[in-house]
Amino acid sequence: MAETIKTVVAGLGNRGLTLTDDVLKRCSQLDIVGVCDLYDDRCASAVEKLTGAGKREPRQYLDYRRMLDVEKPELFIITASWVDHIPMSIAAMERGVRVLCEVGGAYSVEQCWDLIRTYERTGTPCALLENCCYGREELMALNMARKGAFGTVVHCSGRYGHDLRYEVAHGKELRHYRLENYLNRNCENYPTHELGPIAMILDINRGNRMMTLTSTASCSASMEEYIALHKSDDQELVGKRFSQADIVTTVIKCARGETIELQLDTTLPRYYSRGLTIRGTRGMLTEDNRSAYLECEGHEKFESDWRPQYDNFEKLRVKYDHPLWTAFAKQSVQDAHGGMDWLAFTEYFDSVLDDKPFPLDVYDMASWMCISALSEQSIVLGGAPQSIPDFTGGKWMSKKPDFML
Repeated sequence: MAETIKTVVAGLGNRGLTLTDDVLKRCSQLDIVGVCDLYDDRCASAVEKLTGAGKREPRQYLDYRRMLDVEKPELFIITASWVDHIPMSIAAMERGVRVLCEVGGAYSVEQCWDLIRTYERTGTPCALLENCCYGREELMALNMARKGAFGTVVHCSGRYGHDLRYEVAHGKELRHYRLENYLNRNCENYPTHELGPIAMILDINRGNRMMTLTSTASCSASMEEYIALHKSDDQELVGKRFSQADIVTTVIKCARGETIELQLDTTLPRYYSRGLTIRGTRGMLTEDNRSAYLECEGHEKFESDWRPQYDNFEKLRVKYDHPLWTAFAKQSVQDAHGGMDWLAFTEYFDSVLDDKPFPLDVYDMASWMCISALSEQSIVLGGAPQSIPDFTGGKWMSKKPDFML
């Protein structure tokens, strides 16, 4: 087994630099030989963080294709803008370089098919870095579902609830791609944080699949008001109409009959939440008040007086904490996102070192990313149902659940 992975990184904005600071510079499995961004100063910041942590000084690039050709890495970590995720992934797979790509939605279903075709032609592993699948609450919920605590799960919901008005309004100053997207698109643009964990609970692509979706969008009012109140000196943005709705609700129907509700909620005042909720024949779980109501735990006696029982996750951990997190928590390793980044990335890096399949695969990547493009189509057509492709070509029927067993 190899001891280190020759690695390159592209995209060194907020997520890329945060990841470099929290995980990449501390990860002994990685030998980062190249970094790439459209801006020199971002490359320089990444180099400073890496060398300051005792890592070798990587070469800096403005063109990711040149970086791939010159460095000939084993692994390409993509933390660039959404629009670059699939083209970069395809370019790496064509060169036989494994891909770990940050999250975001696709711009067309055909892009997702291009991703699948490239993988099936090259055999080069490619996966989405959906760190929320490794969150402690999400993995506990998965463990509870597998133990039958909810009975038969019939419905799951989740959201990306994050007040991003400042980030969007200051997109020019921050050199952030969200501004351009919010001005020009109207869709569920960031589906995977909530969908990834739900997909694992419902065995999506592992005995089940998503069949159809419908999406409905509210009006778009908040960004125009926010800019008028907080950025009135920006003549380019004042009075500008934003295409992105303040709330987008997407409902997905699965082959086994379950339903999934996703919500994008990023331009109204709110607290952060991914809103994971599970409803089953014997109980429920909801992230927002950190509680589960389970018949098997005798909770039905509190049915009419449940509020005093809110926030019972800590009690439930004793029985239901996922074994991976039980071991991980003893290490006292923390970083941004409560440790899930470190856990997720080290799982992936170990897969490369051991030459094993990634825990999540390219079929998951395509299935989750296509939700953005399909929601955009559904909204344009007044909420018309859209068929979700079977990117596995029928393999979902025979593949067994295998995530974090």
